[in-house]
Amino acid sequence: MAGARLLATALGALLVAPACGEQPEAESVEVPTLGACRVLEPADVKEPTNSHESVPCTEPHTAETYAVGELPDDLADAAYDSKEVGAFAYRTCADAFMKFLGADESVAMRTLLSWAWFRPTEEAWEDGARWYRCDVVGGDESSEELRELPETAKGLMLPQPPDEWMQCVKGESVPGAPRIPCTEPHDWRAVTTIKVGQPGDPYPGDRLVEVTTRDYCGDSVSAWLGYPPSYKYAFTWFHEAEWEAGNRRSICWAWTKG
Repeated sequence: MAGARLLATALGALLVAPACGEQPEAESVEVPTLGACRVLEPADVKEPTNSHESVPCTEPHTAETYAVGELPDDLADAAYDSKEVGAFAYRTCADAFMKFLGADESVAMRTLLSWAWFRPTEEAWEDGARWYRCDVVGGDESSEELRELPETAKGLMLPQPPDEWMQCVKGESVPGAPRIPCTEPHDWRAVTTIKVGQPGDPYPGDRLVEVTTRDYCGDSVSAWLGYPPSYKYAFTWFHEAEWEAGNRRSICWAWTKG
């Protein structure tokens, strides 16, 4: 019987093994498969390319591909790591991320979910590959580990964002603290976001963004809490790199023990 079990295991491995000579996705000039699920780690999210094999979405996974496509013609001659390609990917993946989840811009920034985008390898780029792939992931590059996603994350923020997937913090301060689900004991909740600029605005500088965020978040959190006589709030603001990529919002946090 032991021999039979060993043979069955070997046959099973043989049946699921990739075909000989199969080209990794990142090396292909073909657009990746929409809806594919994968098991990614935080380190993978930092990389420009990814060739992890997909798994059935009914099995444990931490990433789901929600948007794919070819870069527009005006980027056909762009450099591999050009700002123009990065800006296109940010706009495209961010917009598709909100539509996929059923989230507005504020909810998309306050959820534990994030997105990562991938492009072909440099070798495939030289061969003419010009595609992009946007994956929703259960965390971000600062997470110690990515959380397992449901079978599909499509519509996950509808009709109301679930606390299981919204950002909270345990501790005295927000900066540097790990984000946890709001279903866990917490002291801070990300409750609103505020705009600190318009799409065409140049970066106003760290100090101005910080002060604007501080002032606006004070009012925003007060309103969210129902204008109490006293309250505690915190804020998260972003820097020039995020601004250049397209972000124009900061996150406001309320002290709400839960």
